[in-house]
Amino acid sequence: MALTVLKVKNAKPGRHVDGRGLCLVVKPSGARTWVLRMQLKGHRRDYGLGSAHDVSLSDARTAAAELRRRVRDGFDPVAERRKARKVIPTFEAATRTCHEALGDGWKDGHHARWLSGFERHLFPRIGKKPVDKVDSACVVDALSPMWLEIPETARRLLQRIGVVLDFAHVKGWVPEEVSLRSVRKGLPRQNDKRGHMEAMPYADVPSLMKKLATAAPTTGRDALRFTIYNAVRSNETRLAVWTEFDLEKAVWTIPAERMKAGETHVVPLSAPVVAMLRKRWDERTSDTGLVFSNNGKKPISDMTMTKLLRDDGFASITVHGFRSTFTDWAAECTDFPKEVADKALAHKLPNKVEAAYRRTDFFEKRRSLMKQWADYLGKSAPTAKKAAVEPNSAPAAA
Repeated sequence: MALTVLKVKNAKPGRHVDGRGLCLVVKPSGARTWVLRMQLKGHRRDYGLGSAHDVSLSDARTAAAELRRRVRDGFDPVAERRKARKVIPTFEAATRTCHEALGDGWKDGHHARWLSGFERHLFPRIGKKPVDKVDSACVVDALSPMWLEIPETARRLLQRIGVVLDFAHVKGWVPEEVSLRSVRKGLPRQNDKRGHMEAMPYADVPSLMKKLATAAPTTGRDALRFTIYNAVRSNETRLAVWTEFDLEKAVWTIPAERMKAGETHVVPLSAPVVAMLRKRWDERTSDTGLVFSNNGKKPISDMTMTKLLRDDGFASITVHGFRSTFTDWAAECTDFPKEVADKALAHKLPNKVEAAYRRTDFFEKRRSLMKQWADYLGKSAPTAKKAAVEPNSAPAAA
């Protein structure tokens, strides 16, 4: 027989059936709870509807009828309860967790760079948003300010957002896979022409180097001078560690995993570079740590050197562009063959047959080339007069 208000009030410990699965469960302690027993996906389950002290018999019947209807429509109370208990991280927290989980398989340089774009462009806009709320429309809004301004970075970040959201789906933070294929349709079309990094004319570089050398010394200024002297990529400078250097032999050996081409690159160091490194060695915090770091552990930002150029009024010049500057100087002011300058830049030969036969790294010629480049940078009034090739010369002993 169906329950009545009086039966509910006087019910003894046990299970008292009202009908259609609705029961009143009374515990020995006197606690009274409404429970609805149903079959769902082949399993019999009990679903709590609240305390009988708070929910009347009439309300319990109404709640049971509503729950039955919702279950028939596909609602899963257990899954919803689990979802409610699960803590969904913010987009920033999910990104950092993804970076830590997947980063062990990346090259050191890629691992260090991967988060910088998020920190500069995305975390301030959507970092605090729960990761399960980051959809295509949200990504469009986040990338819009930079899509045409810095297109290459924006495209790279779009790809990395996809990695984060896929990772979040695997972790159970995002219930369904998020497709970002429609993002580009919500953004203006980018110009497919990708220009070269803007470079400073080589005739202007000596005055910049003099200004950097005479200004108050900072880690950033040393890093920029070092990068220009050696015509290397900024990331190769930022992540350089003391164990890569032999100052007695004036040699810097960059391991393959840190090079874009995936091959070890040996850089002959000019005398001014060795002098700079000896000074930083005397001020080091670790024998094995980062060379260009304030604590030997955290590398300077990839924007630190760029900011120095911006502060000096060079709004459009890039740090990477100094490699083009070096190439122009070597072509116009020296008689060194192009392949020597290319090897100094660690360029990989596109022709595999030619690469297989050219086994020399032109080290001694490169040493002479980098010495002349350092001499040129030290001039106060540079000229375009060609320098003679000195294949066997070397800088003064460090």
